[in-house]
Amino acid sequence: METESLLQGLERHDPAALARAISLVESRRPGYEGVLSHIHGRVGTRGARRIGITGPPGAGKSTLTERLVQHFRGAGLKVAVVAVDPTSPFTGGALLGDRIRMESVSLDPDVFIRSMATRGSLGGLAMATEEVADVLDAFGFDRILIETVGVGQTELDIARTAESTVLVLVPESGDAIQTLKAGVMEIADIYAVNKSDRPGADRLRQEIEVMLGIRRGNAFRHVSAHHKPDARARKARVEDGAQVEWEPPVLATVASQSEGIGDLVAALDRHRAYLEASGRLTERRRRRLMERTRSLVERHLAEWLWDETAAGDVLERRLDAMVEGDRNPYEVAAEILDQVKGGVTP
Repeated sequence: METESLLQGLERHDPAALARAISLVESRRPGYEGVLSHIHGRVGTRGARRIGITGPPGAGKSTLTERLVQHFRGAGLKVAVVAVDPTSPFTGGALLGDRIRMESVSLDPDVFIRSMATRGSLGGLAMATEEVADVLDAFGFDRILIETVGVGQTELDIARTAESTVLVLVPESGDAIQTLKAGVMEIADIYAVNKSDRPGADRLRQEIEVMLGIRRGNAFRHVSAHHKPDARARKARVEDGAQVEWEPPVLATVASQSEGIGDLVAALDRHRAYLEASGRLTERRRRRLMERTRSLVERHLAEWLWDETAAGDVLERRLDAMVEGDRNPYEVAAEILDQVKGGVTP
């Protein structure tokens, strides 16, 4: 009955119902799958865009996000922000302070800001972030900004959740060796060197350009003779009139002064056009749906395995033998799976 009332509220576009639906999905309380099933047919039908914003602490991600929200609202678009904060491994709590940091837009009725905790999720994203984005998409938001924890090289889940990923860096982000590291540096569709009025900003931009050139076999492809980024070289490569490869632009921003925001929005628009023209937008959606379905099957199978079969009893009986070294986890796991697949009750 509570779920039915919630669905009716979503149909009326009631903000209170939206907040309750997100809480239901985030906590995975009974009925959340019914809500997600109900809205699935409307997800992706209105052209909502999911934009990921990540980077190290202190890079100015929240300020940049706030400026993007202001820009989108100026264009008459409805905007939602999902801000993922780290959960403390000691207290289990999270600061969840993005509504405070985005005070200039938090009272706008066409802006919805939701802070979420990672709850120990790997990759820096809360497990339910993508499902929450679906709820916001179905509710009618035009832009969904997902700002992640920014704890280092582990922000890889954002590349699977967002359609365009912006990596925010500052001149203090690290030396040239840091820019060559795998991981978070490889997920960006757009690089934003924020606080670019500080010393070292041009050098960092050049280092990123060189890194991008190395990946394509030409370390200085993006760098002009005057050591300035060549804007012409950062467009998507074109063959036979079709874009076949996106080359991430490296932009300079000063979010606190609203500088470079227009260039960032233009780059986001170009990347969206590239995704649509190349077919990668549809491909990413298919991959997300496949991965989510597999995840749901795996979670339900795990619950069934431990709750409805004798797997837990087998594990308990073999535990002493594993501790003594007479058996190992691989043998016990194989025994459990063999018995479950054979339908044999030990």
